[in-house]
Amino acid sequence: MKRNFLNFKTITLFATIGLFTVACDSDDNNIEMPTEPVQSERWITVAGARMGTEAGDGNGGTLIYAISNEDAKNTETVIDVFNNGFVAPSNRTARLQASEDGNTIFNISYAGDTGGNYSKYTVQGGQDFIPTGSEVSIAPYVGTAPRWIKLFDGDQTGSAVYVSTEHEIDDNGTPDDVTDDMYIRTEAKVGVVTLDLVNSSIKNFEEVSVPLSAEEEAAGYYFSRVDMPTLNAAGDKLYISARLSKVNPATVESESGYEILGSKTIVLDYPSLLNPSVITSTVGHGNTNGYRSINSFEYNGSVYQANQGDPNGSHILKINANNEYDNSYVFSLDAALGLNDTYIVAWRPASNGKAVVAYEYAGSATGPAGKTQGFFALVDLNAKTAIKLDDIPASEDLYLYQYQGFAIYENEVYLTVAPIGEDGNIYVVDTETGSVTKGAQLINTTGSHFIGTF
Repeated sequence: MKRNFLNFKTITLFATIGLFTVACDSDDNNIEMPTEPVQSERWITVAGARMGTEAGDGNGGTLIYAISNEDAKNTETVIDVFNNGFVAPSNRTARLQASEDGNTIFNISYAGDTGGNYSKYTVQGGQDFIPTGSEVSIAPYVGTAPRWIKLFDGDQTGSAVYVSTEHEIDDNGTPDDVTDDMYIRTEAKVGVVTLDLVNSSIKNFEEVSVPLSAEEEAAGYYFSRVDMPTLNAAGDKLYISARLSKVNPATVESESGYEILGSKTIVLDYPSLLNPSVITSTVGHGNTNGYRSINSFEYNGSVYQANQGDPNGSHILKINANNEYDNSYVFSLDAALGLNDTYIVAWRPASNGKAVVAYEYAGSATGPAGKTQGFFALVDLNAKTAIKLDDIPASEDLYLYQYQGFAIYENEVYLTVAPIGEDGNIYVVDTETGSVTKGAQLINTTGSHFIGTF
């Protein structure tokens, strides 16, 4: 007789999130009076995460402020987002995305009474974000604490996902005697919702069972987290990044220190969200689900995906147009930077195949706030090279693990760089030349930190 027990549910959400931008003007006559923000080519929205109970936890809410890309490059521009910013609705850190042109910010509230509520705003500059369209809740599909991603389909669609897991046990027909119980497998059901960003409505929802190989399941492996849906170039497959966990089949207790399998991605038909399959990399090992920032991107017909928790340090993996991993593409961040145990916490490529990567590594310091120090590098997806951006100042309290957004204008990437609780600056990376420009001043407040640009 088969029975199920130890039923638990892990919910993880993905979707597309709007980006934020701000504009500040100076008065040539030195007259102190308010001025209207003026947009040049693109709004750059700066996001800050306020401290909750501990420095760097980001649980006190999210504020945003928008400036022009020109003002973002100007060291005389001052951005005090924590005192003058717009409060993005969310009980904790908001999950933000921006439109490709920077004129719209998309938000899904995280946790609390409004958790799972989708809203969008027209960027007007400064703290002015004008609500547009209607709100819609995705909580009935993916819960009140979703992570979500905006698919790269011209700002049309967002997607959120979760996984629920259940251990299957065979008790040989003796429900009162567990001594002979035998672990069979752990079933992972993946739920996916797609959201119409234009009309603020649910497009589709499906829940599908996603098995691993019989050998992997018998050993106790299962999908414990899913994240970062990415649409392929053809627009007919959705890639869902994933993390594996493992139980001891003899005890059905969670294990640690187990063998790390090849990185995996779940592939679904799109837009039906059906017919799941699993692809496995022989190049990278560990997880592909990322954390707060988008972890995989379509470029030049393929999808490039970072992995985390790899015993040999993070890799950037490639999924070809045939919807399989390209195991001839080997891009080790350890090898490219000459470091050990690198960990890509966030990254974003420009249209030229050059990308800015936020990372930690085995030698990273732990600052007074107790968070691991982060760094930035410029990588080339085609040449498979990486260069540390030494013009960006280092600090033991430069915390990047919760980094969410990288605003891009043409081939420039806009970064927020400030240690926890300390002032900093915007830095602009020209991905063509590798040059770094120090820009607008960022005013911080106690225990808080910046989580990127949109």
